[in-house]
Amino acid sequence: MSDERRLAVLRAIVEDYVQTREPVGSRMLTERHGLGVSPATIRNDMAALEDAGYIAQPHTSAGRVPTDKGYRLFVDRLAEVRPLTSPQRRAIETFLSEAVDLDDVLGRAGRLIAQLTGQVAVVQYPSLRLSGLRHLELVPVGGCRLLVVVITDTGRVEQRYLDVTDAPGEEPAVATVEAPEDGAAAPVLDEGSLGELRARLNAAAAGKRLSELPAAFARVVAGVAPDLAPLARGVADLVVDTLGTEGEERIVLAGTANLARADMPFTHGLSPVLEALEEQVVLLGLLTEMVGEPRGRRGDGAGDEQPWGEGVGVRIGHENRLDGLTEASVVASGYGSDGDTVALLGSIGPTRMDYPGTIASVRAVARYLSRVLPG
Repeated sequence: MSDERRLAVLRAIVEDYVQTREPVGSRMLTERHGLGVSPATIRNDMAALEDAGYIAQPHTSAGRVPTDKGYRLFVDRLAEVRPLTSPQRRAIETFLSEAVDLDDVLGRAGRLIAQLTGQVAVVQYPSLRLSGLRHLELVPVGGCRLLVVVITDTGRVEQRYLDVTDAPGEEPAVATVEAPEDGAAAPVLDEGSLGELRARLNAAAAGKRLSELPAAFARVVAGVAPDLAPLARGVADLVVDTLGTEGEERIVLAGTANLARADMPFTHGLSPVLEALEEQVVLLGLLTEMVGEPRGRRGDGAGDEQPWGEGVGVRIGHENRLDGLTEASVVASGYGSDGDTVALLGSIGPTRMDYPGTIASVRAVARYLSRVLPG
């Protein structure tokens, strides 16, 4: 649609409908917006918008409401997103910087998004498969048992136990390192050997991602003394397996109670939306698609390079492939340290949401979350 005046009318309808929750008529537009034209002209513009599928009339003699197509054009033609106020920005930064660990900071991020938008917040834990190894600690915990502590560069901590035994028939707790069959001594857990192995593995892993660790650790195994090689191999395999675990995706959901508010316009009730939120794997797949896809999906070429659009995705109504979200919109962004996206976050609410405010909130929390992540 090339007529800027009709676009201004659509923008006014969206803004008024989001604010008042009532269908918007030509008289309201004339009174509330300085469009500079007569009510008759506005009615003609509304008729044209309705014919094009951007607005609809829910009841006879009622005003108009935006359709999914209308919301899409509104979002894609946003010239800018209103920035958060200085107090809001300071509150976000202070609240996140006071977190004591990764669980706390992600929980706080979810609560922030839910509070700022009045909708549901989704925050993904940094994926271990996209993380690197920041530090590895080896702690003997009695007998022939070793605690392996894996700390990723995103601040995530995983603990695994490794049994080092010269009795191959024993049942290991998580993983086992058996004595070599050639008669060599069983791996030892003295502090000197552990200190050497710890230093070698940390040095080999410095600055490397998961895909690079197996080769780096193989060189460590090949370079240690023969009596230490079985232990080195066992620890290396355990770390790679931990960081490569497929079923470890976790998310934080916050603000689900917001869905119960009386002004949430879900025609089919809350059950479909809540069921969609429980499909965490599919939900994360949707967020991943949104953040990774180029803008300009509607096909008219308008607004392809919006200044707010980098790294922010918006799916509206029936654009969502989850049946329960066909009356909802999703705004999502990625976050991470050192410019790398390691996880996603977003906000889910009705299609009649405050898009500029939601986009600004999601983008701001993603940026601040990236800053407070361990670098």
